[in-house]
Amino acid sequence: MNKEDKHISKLLPDYLDNLLDGNQKKMVEAHLTQCVACAKELSDLEELFRAIDSEEEATPPPALKLKFLEQLEEEKKSLNKVVQIDSKTSHERNQWANNFLKIAASVLLLVGAFLAGKYYSNENSSKEIAALTVEKMEIKQTAMLSMMESESASKRIRGVNYMEEISNPEESIIQALTDRMLYDENTNVRAAALDVLADFRDSETVKNTFIKALGTEKDPSIQIAIIQILGQMQEKKAAAPMQELMEKEDTQPFVKEQIKSFLPDIT
Repeated sequence: MNKEDKHISKLLPDYLDNLLDGNQKKMVEAHLTQCVACAKELSDLEELFRAIDSEEEATPPPALKLKFLEQLEEEKKSLNKVVQIDSKTSHERNQWANNFLKIAASVLLLVGAFLAGKYYSNENSSKEIAALTVEKMEIKQTAMLSMMESESASKRIRGVNYMEEISNPEESIIQALTDRMLYDENTNVRAAALDVLADFRDSETVKNTFIKALGTEKDPSIQIAIIQILGQMQEKKAAAPMQELMEKEDTQPFVKEQIKSFLPDIT
């Protein structure tokens, strides 16, 4: 048994959902006490299931706002002490105007400092949120890949369907989906993988997978879905595999009819 075989990644999703029998559960828990890698993977899975979908709007630090209000109150008190309008003389009016302008300038400086603090605080918070979003996505991808290797077909389907949340999947994600579509023993898992991969049909890897599946897939409903996708794309490389599928004796008549409807447009 090599080092990778000693890990229990495939059992972790079922362990979290309490689907393991007593012996399997004890084995997993015993393994987790000794294997740091599997314990970390379990933690990542738990993080995925409780991942927050939205972040609270960033706000400036309370201490900065409080400091601004305190200084503003001091300036207001200073205004009451300095400005004394007991006479209507031009000199006193000018003095009052000068004092008012000084106070107004001070208040503007304080407001500017507060807004600057808010800007930098929001900027730093945005960077932290962006970093957290990336980290959460990495955790999700790790968990999804783990779920797609689960012994439970329902877990594999959940892992496949979670991939719809990723707009620009890495090549490892695409490869995992193509493996599910081509080789999974469960028809529903293969169909789920096909549905997700259809959104990335422009990828050469995905197109080649669809073409390859024409020669391996036995389920008629999946065959028709693949034929329709490749036919709508007018993928010329699919013409020969479609022709071969149509000539097979065990190919269903309605599947052959689908092939006949698309072949003229791609040959």
